[in-house]
Amino acid sequence: MRHGFILIDKPVGPTSHDVVQTVRRSLCESKAGHLGTLDPAASGLLVVAVGAKALKVVEFFNNLPKVYVAQVRFGAISTTYDAEGPIETVTTKPGWIEPDLMMIRRSIEERFIGHIEQEPPAHSAVHINGERAYDLARKGETVHMPKRMVDIHVCEIISYEYPNLTLRVACGSGTYIRSLAHDLGTLMRCGGYLNELRRTKVGDWNIEDAVAPEKAVWTDVTPLKDILAGFRSVELDAKQTADIQMGKKIPLVLEPDTVAWFDGLPIAILVPSKDGTQTTHARKVL
Repeated sequence: MRHGFILIDKPVGPTSHDVVQTVRRSLCESKAGHLGTLDPAASGLLVVAVGAKALKVVEFFNNLPKVYVAQVRFGAISTTYDAEGPIETVTTKPGWIEPDLMMIRRSIEERFIGHIEQEPPAHSAVHINGERAYDLARKGETVHMPKRMVDIHVCEIISYEYPNLTLRVACGSGTYIRSLAHDLGTLMRCGGYLNELRRTKVGDWNIEDAVAPEKAVWTDVTPLKDILAGFRSVELDAKQTADIQMGKKIPLVLEPDTVAWFDGLPIAILVPSKDGTQTTHARKVL
C-alpha cells in the first residue's frame, strides 16, 4: 500500500470532492481526501492525500498559507460574491468617477493588507447554529454572518482596465477572496464580485508541479516519508516500535506530536503521557 500527497490542477466546474473521486479512480485507491476546498467555479492547486496513512496526517496541513490569482469585476454585485450567483448591475451615483490604478492600489494598502476583519459570504460553508450558511441562504433565510479576523500578506495588482481588475493575493487559511472582491467593490462605490479565481500555491507546493486529476499516476505521489521528513522526529528501535503499535507507553520524554520513525518509515505520532510518568504513547499509529 502506498501513501502520500499528490498535487492536482483542478479545472473549473467540478467540486473538490468530484476531483478527489477522479483521483481515486485514476490511482485505483479508495482512500483519498483533499487539503482545503476549492469552489466549483475556481481552478488551481488542490493537494490530495492518498492512502489511509496519509489521511491521518492531513490535520498538520489544514492552516497552510495560500496564493491566488483573482479577477474582480467592477460595476455589478452578486449574492454569492462570485459569478455563480445572480448578477445585478450597480447604478452609480451622480458624480461618481471611475477608479484609477492609484486609487485602487492605495485602497488595498490601507484596507486589505495585514490582520483584517472580514465577513464571509452568506453562500459559504461556515456553520451558523449547526447548519451550513449556504443551506440557510438557499432556503431564503436571512443569514447574519459573524465577522472573522483573517491575514492577507500580499495583495498586488497584476493588471487593471475597468471593469476588470486582476490581483495576486497571498493570504492565511480561512480568507475568502470572494469577500475581498465584494468589499473592494463597495469601497470603490461601484460594486464588485469575483469573476475568476485560480489557486497557485498551498504552503510550499506550486501549481507548476500539479497534474490533471484524470492523468494522476502513482509516480506523481510524494511518499509520506518525504512529506513528514521535516517534522520533529525520533527514531525507535524494534521493541519500542512493537510497543507503540500495540498501544503501550514507552519510556521517552518528547514534545507533543513528534513523528516516530522505524526502519526509514514514519510509524506513529507520539504525545507525552498525562499520568506524570516520563513516558510517551501514540496519538495516532500510521
